[in-house]
Amino acid sequence: MTGAFLNALGILLGALFGVARHEPLTLRTQKSCQSALGAFTAFCGLQLIWMNIGGNFSGVLKQLFLAVLAIVLGNLLGKVLGLQKISNRLGRYAAGLLARAEKSPPGRPGDGFWAATILFCAAPMGIVGAVTDGLDNYFSPLAIKGVMDGLAMASFVKQYRWSAGLTAIPVCLFLAGLTWLAQHSLENVLATPVLAHSVNAAAGLILCAITLVILQVRRVEIANYLPALALAPLLTRWLG
Repeated sequence: MTGAFLNALGILLGALFGVARHEPLTLRTQKSCQSALGAFTAFCGLQLIWMNIGGNFSGVLKQLFLAVLAIVLGNLLGKVLGLQKISNRLGRYAAGLLARAEKSPPGRPGDGFWAATILFCAAPMGIVGAVTDGLDNYFSPLAIKGVMDGLAMASFVKQYRWSAGLTAIPVCLFLAGLTWLAQHSLENVLATPVLAHSVNAAAGLILCAITLVILQVRRVEIANYLPALALAPLLTRWLG
C-alpha cells in the first residue's frame, strides 16, 4: 500500500508548502509542473503496457487488441452506468463548497475538508493507481497523483487554513482499502498472471488518456473508462 501512503504524504507536504508560502506559484511554474506531470503519467502508462504485454509478435498484437477492446467496451458500459455523470456531480458539489469560500474568505474548515476529500477520492487516477498497486505493487500513478493533490492542497490551505490538510487521512484510508481489495479480493478471480497483466495493460491505456487531460490536449471522460479494468480479464479469458 505504498501508493496510498505516498498520495497522503503529497497532500500533507502540499498543505505545509501552502501554509509556509504566502504567494501562489507563478503561471510559468504551474505550466512547468503540468508538463512534467503529464510526461510522467504518459511514461507510467506506456511502461505498464510494456511490462504486461509480451511474447511473439502475433501474441503482442492480440494482447494489445484485447486491451483496446476492453477500453472501447468499458467506455460504452461507463456511459450506460453514467459514471462520468456521477463524477461530474461530485465535482460540482465540491466546486460549490470552494465557491462559497471565494465569496467570503476564509472558508469554513469543514467545507475545505469535504471538498478536498471528494475531489481527491473521486479522481479516476486514484482508482487506477490503487488497482495497479494492489495487483503488481506498481505505485507510480499514486505517487504522481500525490504531487497533483499536493499542488491543489497548497491552494486549499490558503482558503481553509491547515485543517484542509486533514484530508490526507480519509484519502489514505480510501486508497489503501482499494489497494487491499485489488491485492486480496481479486486474487482468486485473476487466477493466472495473464489475467492480471490484462488489467494492468488496460490501466496503462487509461493512464495515457489521463495524460491528455493533464496536458489539456483534449477533454476525456476518464471515469467512463474504468469498467475496462473489469472487462479486460473477462475478454482475455474468453478470447485469449
